[in-house]
Amino acid sequence: MIKVLIVEDDPMVREINEKFLKKVDGFILHNSVNSIEKAKDVILEGNLDLVLLDVFFPLGKGTDLLKWIRQENLKCDVILITADRNTETVEEAFRYGAVDYLVKPFIFNRFKEALLQFKSRKNSFENVDNIEQSIIDKYTIKDNNHVLEYDENIGEIKGFNQYTYEKVLGGIASLGDDSFTSEEIAINIGVSRITARRYLDYLEKENKLIVEMEYGKVGRPKNKYKIK
Repeated sequence: MIKVLIVEDDPMVREINEKFLKKVDGFILHNSVNSIEKAKDVILEGNLDLVLLDVFFPLGKGTDLLKWIRQENLKCDVILITADRNTETVEEAFRYGAVDYLVKPFIFNRFKEALLQFKSRKNSFENVDNIEQSIIDKYTIKDNNHVLEYDENIGEIKGFNQYTYEKVLGGIASLGDDSFTSEEIAINIGVSRITARRYLDYLEKENKLIVEMEYGKVGRPKNKYKIK
């Protein structure tokens, strides 16, 4: 199990992150604290794999904790979870080795994707003396073929809203390159099949998805969608 420390001063956000973490297999909450100093105490105890870290605190910044971890040569990784969209903060986070950066508010699927990517990389590196280039490329070179272009004007279209649109995009992203039905997306993100179908059909009309008919032995054929 991957042991995780959550560092967040807002009790409501901390509780949400804890609940999200429990829903991802392979991870366990090691501790949850509300300040940088408390986080340092927990990290120094050792036996920790990952820190989910906010940026803004009454005393200090999360990036200061990230720098401290690197300066002390401590073996744990960090994912930033913050409302800070400042370019300098993002650049600084990656410069000091953050493995991901989530901007609040975010959907659960994006949170899950960050954790599963970290778990996959960690598992690939364990008990291996030499890493092949193909394995390194898997975690450093992003294949954008399965990423849909974001439409920031979707909320202006009658009958559509930005929040549901983002949930649909997150649901599609979580399936990677696999084809999917409207029923699968609906279950994935917690909306009705009709709602999922409307958004998928919109994306198909925008030439972002392709749709194929899947014929079974009985009943109507199913629409199967795939990122173009």
